[in-house]
Amino acid sequence: MTATSLARRYAELVQHAPPRPAVDTAIRTFDVVLAGGLVVLLCPVWIAVSVLVLLTEGGPLFYRGERVGRAGRTFEMMKFRTLPADAESRLGPYYGEELTRRTQAEVTRFGKWLRATQLDEIPQLWNVLRGHMSFVGPRPIRPRFFEELAAELPGYWQRLVVRPGLTGLAQTRMGREESWAEKLAHDLEWVADRSVALYLRTLMSTAIRVIRQSLRGVSGREQARG
Repeated sequence: MTATSLARRYAELVQHAPPRPAVDTAIRTFDVVLAGGLVVLLCPVWIAVSVLVLLTEGGPLFYRGERVGRAGRTFEMMKFRTLPADAESRLGPYYGEELTRRTQAEVTRFGKWLRATQLDEIPQLWNVLRGHMSFVGPRPIRPRFFEELAAELPGYWQRLVVRPGLTGLAQTRMGREESWAEKLAHDLEWVADRSVALYLRTLMSTAIRVIRQSLRGVSGREQARG
């Protein structure tokens, strides 16, 4: 079955699926407990990264980008800054593979390490606590690109049924080079089949992936020094 037909299938399932208040409440409870605990646990890391970003790159400390959230409400997604302060003016018009290619050319030296270890994502815990995001869900997207993709792909708007996530089924199952239709199929699978069990499995898969990427990032830096 092709990615487009999978997306159509899940779009239909989501459209006719009943509300899931019990599941959504349970997932939100997990979000708040986990995010609150991680903020406390990672506070020393947050401080250390903040100091290093300011010392190596100067201000601003955070990247703040407008994203589309649940029910179409927009919010500011936060990350530690890994690009030059004026990079958004150059990268704003691009997305997908072109954005990835251009971004890689702009990433700062310290930013490369932050991205490799995914420590640049830590400020998004604040987005989770505020209810803008969940740990698991479709990755948030800029308003302009959301409009373009919603016009191109059937059911794309149904990603708005749930909060966008720090991670999701698409992120744990495929790479950046996959098509938007393929990613949408996995996003809509989450919307249609979301459960606490699937939430926890996705978090576990993400943790394993992050640890592997972090180890590769550290190994790469050691080889570069050698």
